[in-house]
Order: sequence, then C-alpha cells, then structure tokens
Amino acid sequence: MIYRNIIKRIADIILATFALILCSPIMLISAILIKVDSKGPVIFKQKRVGYKGKSFNIYKFRTMYHDVKFGENKPTKVGNILRKTSIDELPQLVNIIKGDMSFIGPRPWITEYSKYFTEKEKKRWDVLPGLSGYAQIKGRNRYKY
Repeated sequence: MIYRNIIKRIADIILATFALILCSPIMLISAILIKVDSKGPVIFKQKRVGYKGKSFNIYKFRTMYHDVKFGENKPTKVGNILRKTSIDELPQLVNIIKGDMSFIGPRPWITEYSKYFTEKEKKRWDVLPGLSGYAQIKGRNRYKY
C-alpha cells in the first residue's frame, strides 16, 4: 500500500509537470483573455477540504465577474468558454504538484459544506481529492453554466 501511494505521488508529479509545460501556451493565452475581458485577478482561489479533512487553496482561472454582490455573479464571456472546455481547471495542476490533490479522486468540497457531512461522507477525506473523479465522468455536460 505504501509503495502504491509513493508510485502514485511520483506519477502525479511527473504528469502534472509535463502537463503544465504542455499546456503553458493555453494557460498564457487564457490569462491574457481573462485580463482583457474583465477586471480582477486571473486566478481564483478558494478554500476546499482535502486529505484528512485539512483545508487548502484550490486554484482555477477566474470565470466570473469580480467584485459583484453575492448572488449576482455570472460568468464572463471568456469564462463561459473556459468552463465549457474545462480550461479553467488547469491551474489545479499546481495543486497536484504541491501535493494538495491528485489527478484522480473525489472532487474537493468547499470548506463551509464540510460541517454537514455524515461520517460516511467524510470517508472521501481518506484519499487525496482529485482533478477528476466519478462525478465529472458521469455528469460532465449535464448542467449548463
């Protein structure tokens, strides 16, 4: 079990580094388009719950307008494209390299929701959260943004 975890971690680091290098042109273009499209930071970070219930900052490209009232937020024009293509998720490769996440695992939830988890639901914290998981595979295009 320990060796499997070590091999998975090494594979995560190598694959995430390779993916960052490969995707860097897309990420650079995305960052420029976000800045041109609307005011605010390029990267959105949010506290999520990860391995062993510890919180960490998840990184994504910002897809919503910045500094608007709660409940009035909507995706920008560029944000819609980034979400539909999942390019907004690419900064999470940094989370994988840092060890906060893995490529495959349950998606991390927002910290405020964790207080409502049952003991059974908390078992998701027994593994690293993932960039992709069962819910993303099964419900990928189910909802419109």
